[in-house]
Amino acid sequence: QVQVVESGGGLVQAGGSLRLSCTASGATLAPYAVGWFRQTPGKEREGVQCINWAGRQTSYVDSVKDRFSTSRDNRKNTLYLQMNSLNPEDTAVYYCAIYSFGGCSPSSTSVNYWGQGTQVTVSS
Repeated sequence: QVQVVESGGGLVQAGGSLRLSCTASGATLAPYAVGWFRQTPGKEREGVQCINWAGRQTSYVDSVKDRFSTSRDNRKNTLYLQMNSLNPEDTAVYYCAIYSFGGCSPSSTSVNYWGQGTQVTVSS
C-alpha cells in the first residue's frame, strides 16, 4: 500500500521562507513525475509545480516560478518544495502529488497518489 506523507507547513510572515517535504513509502518515485498542488476554500485544486522523471521542473503559476523550487531525491523517495519570498496570496493547503506517468501536467486527474495536505499560512 502506498503512503505519502507531507511535512513542513506552518505560519510564516510575508517575505519569509518554508520548505515542504513529501516522502512516499510502498512505491518507487523514480519513474514518475511528482509535484505540488494547492487549494484555498471555495476554489479548485491548482497545480503549482511539477518535476518530471528526468528532473525537469515546470511551473504552472506565474507568480511562483521565480520564488518556488521543486526538487526530488529518488534515493530517499522524497520531493521538496522550497518557497521563498512568501506573500499572503500563497496561503493555501499544499498537496504533494505522485503522477501516473513520467511527464508533468497541471491537471489533478493525472495524479495517482496524494499527500494528506499541509497548511501554509502567510501573514501580512
